[in-house]
Amino acid sequence: MTDTAERALPRAAAEPGREPMAWRPVCLVAAVVAVVHLAVATRYGWHRDEFYYVICGRRPAWGYADQPPLTPVLARFAAALPGGVLPLRILAVAGQVGCLLLAPMLTAEFGGGRRAQTLTAAAIAACPAFVGASLLFGTTVVDQVVWVALLVLVARALRLRTTRSWLAAGLVAGIGLENKDTLAVLLLGLLVGLALLRREALRGPGPWLAALVTVALAAPNVAWDAAHGWPNLRMAHALAAEQAGWLGGLAQVPLLALLLAGPTLVALWLFGVRRLLSPSGRDHRWVLAAALVVVVVFTASRGKAYYPAPVLAALFAAGAVRVESLGRARRQSRRPGWRRAGWPLAIGLSGLLALVIGLPVLPVSAAGAVTSVNPTVIETYGWPGFVQQVRAAAATLPPGTPIYTGNYGEAGALTILGPARGLRQPVVSAQNAYAIWGPPPGRPDTVLCVGEFTAARLHQWWGQVTEIAPVRMGGVRDQETENHAAIYVCRQPRGSWAQLWPTLVHFD
Repeated sequence: MTDTAERALPRAAAEPGREPMAWRPVCLVAAVVAVVHLAVATRYGWHRDEFYYVICGRRPAWGYADQPPLTPVLARFAAALPGGVLPLRILAVAGQVGCLLLAPMLTAEFGGGRRAQTLTAAAIAACPAFVGASLLFGTTVVDQVVWVALLVLVARALRLRTTRSWLAAGLVAGIGLENKDTLAVLLLGLLVGLALLRREALRGPGPWLAALVTVALAAPNVAWDAAHGWPNLRMAHALAAEQAGWLGGLAQVPLLALLLAGPTLVALWLFGVRRLLSPSGRDHRWVLAAALVVVVVFTASRGKAYYPAPVLAALFAAGAVRVESLGRARRQSRRPGWRRAGWPLAIGLSGLLALVIGLPVLPVSAAGAVTSVNPTVIETYGWPGFVQQVRAAAATLPPGTPIYTGNYGEAGALTILGPARGLRQPVVSAQNAYAIWGPPPGRPDTVLCVGEFTAARLHQWWGQVTEIAPVRMGGVRDQETENHAAIYVCRQPRGSWAQLWPTLVHFD
């Protein structure tokens, strides 16, 4: 397409000091992404986390052991709609589409035109970190939308220099903190970036009023955490313990920089770093400082590799601006440019990788091959069969016999999928939010225990333990089968539920 033809296409009017939005190609990319995702959205089934969010949402509170209330509330209402897991997956897809639409807006704030915005949208569409997060509806995909939206709003507020624009950023930040606590690390990074590189912005009232809005919106969840003994800190400690100290945290950095970003898109975010370090990127260098703080903090605290992944959107946006400027220079000098064909190839290869490792596009028999890279996909398979297996075991016991599960995924599957399959026994667990909800009344005289237990461990709580069968998840290897989950009948309890509860509780 020639430059003349491009200029003839309708374009959204530009805001003062910002490039106009090229909504037509950006929306085209978004439409393709939505179609691809929805085509495979329910191919396997529910994920254990989705069960958990719905169960939490059915018990409204200002917080839970492992997340604030926003995602559980949304999950509850989505699950109440017909279609099983589909409404939740539509929300998940909407999350990636939201990131895809927002990131080009950041590109425009950085000075990028039509080509740069389209390249940014395509990079988000093909980035494994964003594709993988949108497999299921949860706090991660919502968090990504919030991070990208906040970056756009801060860039806009710095350009407009109005209190209203800062208040919009504060509103989004406050809502985001009611979804996931990790947003606080981005807020720290933004504060450092602005204090070092855009100090003049902090002299006005806008950022500080925005901070007050953020604190006010986040306060109910903070108060809930304080009232319940800060279970969120216990969860953070438990998750950090899964990594082997600093070395474990450092091992996550290459995973973020290469695999989650997309191996063929590494050049794009490196271009972004170079753009932000150049004189032409000086006004937006605060983004690079914020990204650096985010990576350092999550590495030092041994956070998951995907926690800082949303900052890739800012680096992609800056990189796309540099690619566009280089292309413009080549056209003016009439030099051949291999990158005109190179970037579509890089996007295509990254998108193919993201689909294979991030979405259920492979047959179940072949999906296990990518489990070592991303176990999340295979964990959406086999739950109906699991429920049937437990129902058959429960049918051999007296009606009303409680089922005690080792984790929230098992409890959620039995609670949500069980009634339609004839399973009506009470379900008990002691993990995370279930631990805070407390034990049921009475004594666990006869209990069907389901989960990643050993008979020796169950003997801590019951005198008689009989294994019925190992848990089968449709023949696939996932968390349940890898950890030798099984079904047991347990009798002769060593106390009431209330007496056993402190030793049953676990956060992980």
